[in-house]
Amino acid sequence: MQTQIMGVDIGGSGIKGAPVDLERGDLARERHKVLTPQPATPEGVAGCVAEVVRHFGWTGPVGVTFPGVVTHGVTRTAANVDPGWVGTDAAALLSRELDGSPVTVLNDADAAGIAEMTYGAGRGRGGTVILLTLGTGIGSALFTDGRLVSNSELGHLELKGHDAEKRASVKAKDDGDLSWERWARRLSRYLEHVEMLFSPDLFILGGGVSRRPEKFLPLIEGVRAEIVPAALQNNAGIVGAAMAAQAAQR
Repeated sequence: MQTQIMGVDIGGSGIKGAPVDLERGDLARERHKVLTPQPATPEGVAGCVAEVVRHFGWTGPVGVTFPGVVTHGVTRTAANVDPGWVGTDAAALLSRELDGSPVTVLNDADAAGIAEMTYGAGRGRGGTVILLTLGTGIGSALFTDGRLVSNSELGHLELKGHDAEKRASVKAKDDGDLSWERWARRLSRYLEHVEMLFSPDLFILGGGVSRRPEKFLPLIEGVRAEIVPAALQNNAGIVGAAMAAQAAQR
């Protein structure tokens, strides 16, 4: 069994990846990042994924995350990328772009959640755990006693008449020039709503903002569940993608 596998994380603003040391659950080399093309068409994004993979001279299995619903390698939604992704066999497209290398594609938050539950903040935790990735949108990974319920997409719950991610994502904070206090109030209302529906024991908050938990975690109110930042921070998706690619080889 390979101890290193290539992981790539497709985001609304950037595409980043690195070989992952699966014994340690960490990047084996410094990650490489390119900007997500605009528009983020399947062909354009596939070219960028290949650029990231080839930066490392990598050949072999590759795991890739996608910001939307993925079933059996096919992308079913496309909230923050080009609508041309809907119905695309992403695994086949990316494999062709990578000269036939086997590619495993999964939801980006599911990948981050798998990594956090194995190596990070959710390790050894039972009950209901929800990881939320806060970035261009809001991704979610839902676990019950360590088992993933894939493609939960809780960022699209309605909050005050809007997709929750339109009000409580980091992009919403930046676009609205919101203070940490004002954004934390929005995030609190969203977490309260998710808590009402799922009664989690633990929220894990990931994405780039997890590097600065002191800025917002103390400001969250009205949530009973424990809330912690992601231990793997913004690398969780890359690690989870590599884990999925390894599992697909078994």
